[in-house]
Amino acid sequence: MRFTSQSVAALKAPTGKRYVLVFDEATPGFGVKVSEGGSRQWVVQYRDGAGKSRRTTLGRVEVMPLPKARDAARDLLARVRLGDDPRAEKTKAKTKPVETFGELVPRYIAHAEGRLRPRSIEAARQHLNGHFKGLHNKPVTEVKRADVASQLAAITKGSGPQAANRARAVLSAFFAWTVGEGIAEANPVSGSNRPAPAKARERVLSAPELVAVWKACEDDDFGRIVRLLILTGARREEVAAIAWSELDLPAALWALPGARSKNHRAHDVPLSQTALDILANVPHRAGRDLLFGLRANGFSGFSRCKARLDTRSSVTGWTLHDLRRTAATGMAELGVLPHVVEAVLNHVSGHKAGVAGIYNRASYAREKREALDLWAAHVMALIDAP
Repeated sequence: MRFTSQSVAALKAPTGKRYVLVFDEATPGFGVKVSEGGSRQWVVQYRDGAGKSRRTTLGRVEVMPLPKARDAARDLLARVRLGDDPRAEKTKAKTKPVETFGELVPRYIAHAEGRLRPRSIEAARQHLNGHFKGLHNKPVTEVKRADVASQLAAITKGSGPQAANRARAVLSAFFAWTVGEGIAEANPVSGSNRPAPAKARERVLSAPELVAVWKACEDDDFGRIVRLLILTGARREEVAAIAWSELDLPAALWALPGARSKNHRAHDVPLSQTALDILANVPHRAGRDLLFGLRANGFSGFSRCKARLDTRSSVTGWTLHDLRRTAATGMAELGVLPHVVEAVLNHVSGHKAGVAGIYNRASYAREKREALDLWAAHVMALIDAP
């Protein structure tokens, strides 16, 4: 039979037989072994240099997609024609020591750099070297689902279920990488229980809290970032890495490129006069396009600065992302229509989804400016109130 994902999934071992072998018509020698219990493995059958029939496995069907398995089979069969014996090589490879979890962490972090945001890379480093330090000496192929469950239970007990959820996501990404690299056959995090259901935050700062936070902001990079977050409803990373080249101050406009937005869509942010006043006080650093921080990716050190801001403002239990929700809620309470709030936040949903979103980008420019000007005026009225 000619293999397709559907035809392979439908295969079953005949009653009374431990397994059945079925081969692909499109790639002679490439097949699938289906056991009585339902497990499926990709196999390659060939003849070695002595003419003896050999069979070797490529991997489990649920882990290795058909196109990837077929390509691997063709590569292996090509090597056989050149005189290699993959089965002998596989046996030899089994005698090599398997890399430990801890040995692979630096390789994974190096792989993640350039693919993940700096903040995500740092979180991965902290979880893998901190929460999962107990796995470091264990061969990575010997980490089982029970080990994962035990580690997550310990994290839940020590740091809470939400921290355990985040650690679980990092561990799953790590093992997905090991599977992709051919180091491990399966991801032991798959199928493990989540420590807690994902919980959507609903924190919105009250008017007195917003005033306290604003007034506690100092005249430095972090203080300016926080105030711009309040005024624009933008995301933390977007403001932290804002560049002079993105700003058209005479036009009172910030053109956020798609490469820096979460949904990868370019986003025009109208700037209120209050936002322009803040930007006017940002010092220009010679040879540097970024407004804030000294690193290549913008401002860093949020945790330390946020802790000091909490102390000065006496407002706790909030995150910088809550300022985005506060701005959205505030605009809605001021009468801004929902689709305009979505446009301000650069949400691609509801009215902005699909082709309509492309055409509405320009038509919402006036509405977005009016909404952010209205919000800024409201914030300043709160700040200036006796």
